[in-house]
Amino acid sequence: MGQFSWTRFLAILRKEFQQIIRDRPSVGLAIGMPVMMLMLFGYAVNTDVDHLPTVVWDQSMSQDSRDMISALRNSTYLDPDYFVRGYDEVGRFLDSAKARVAVIIPPDYGKQVQGNGNATIQVLVDGSDPTSARAAMSAVQTVGFNAGWALQSQRLTEQGGAPPSLPVQVETRVWYNPDMKSTVFNIPGLIGLILQNVIAMLTSFSMVREKERGTMEQLVVTPVRPAELMLGKLLPFVFIGFVSLTMVLLIGMYWFQVPPKGSVPLLFLLSTLFLITILAIGLLISTVARTQLQAMQMTVLLILPSILLSGFVFPRETMPALLQGLGGLLPLTYFLVIVRGIFLKGVGLDFLWQQTMILSVFAIGLFVLAAKKFRKNLD
Repeated sequence: MGQFSWTRFLAILRKEFQQIIRDRPSVGLAIGMPVMMLMLFGYAVNTDVDHLPTVVWDQSMSQDSRDMISALRNSTYLDPDYFVRGYDEVGRFLDSAKARVAVIIPPDYGKQVQGNGNATIQVLVDGSDPTSARAAMSAVQTVGFNAGWALQSQRLTEQGGAPPSLPVQVETRVWYNPDMKSTVFNIPGLIGLILQNVIAMLTSFSMVREKERGTMEQLVVTPVRPAELMLGKLLPFVFIGFVSLTMVLLIGMYWFQVPPKGSVPLLFLLSTLFLITILAIGLLISTVARTQLQAMQMTVLLILPSILLSGFVFPRETMPALLQGLGGLLPLTYFLVIVRGIFLKGVGLDFLWQQTMILSVFAIGLFVLAAKKFRKNLD
């Protein structure tokens, strides 16, 4: 071996730094990804569940019931912002996921409290998310006990008596997932996440691979038109997406014992809409990335926020408003509401039309943008 040369070493070092600086997408990802990961994990990974949207049916309409609602709001665990006048309306709020908790106060609540008896309220909890359900049940039990205890203590102390042991009892019922199994919550969400990750990665890699091998230039000089080339490249991934959807659906149904309560044809129809959106995202990535490594890095930039901000793991209600807004830019956020609504609640388009419309806007807008950018790159 020859003697170590600092001149040759510095020349190689300078050359590598020059190549790294010229590769601006990789430099941007290397600098931006750690910051993004720290911010996302720091704010989105929050196991403390609070400010859950809550619907209230106050049949008592008394000062005591209003005190109970104020106590629920002051706890910061629940946000009783919706008020209804019947079980049908309560069911619609829970089915549509506008509310995660329902508090039902009976007509004689005020008389029970005034009479120093044990008052009872009913609480319905959306059990499709076990984490939120457990937190809501614990919060209502605690707030109900504390509020009732304080009220009774004050009144009975004035009368010279002792307060009862349980001034306010809470009867809790869990809807959609009575056993609060995490598997029931996770399996439908995994369907959307798997479809997104597999299709986006395969689509972007396929296009970039053509660039790296030089076959894209060969296709350009042929009589094949851009629309024909794009559709010919993308349609096989639609087929792969349906195969993946069918596989995970069958495994979820028969292996994990999580059958869909709603319409399977509707699930496939809305999954097609989601697939078109993800294909467009994969096509956009392929028009920007120059290498498969860059395509993988950009796909990771999509996957990581989707896991943290879409509601796949952590309730979106616990996130800061900014992160909730960023999560609203992810197609997976709306597809998770759709797939969990069909799987766990058995709802149809009458409850899922809003998410379907938003997903349609994503699909059309992203596909048109991807098609124009793809055609421009070919030209």
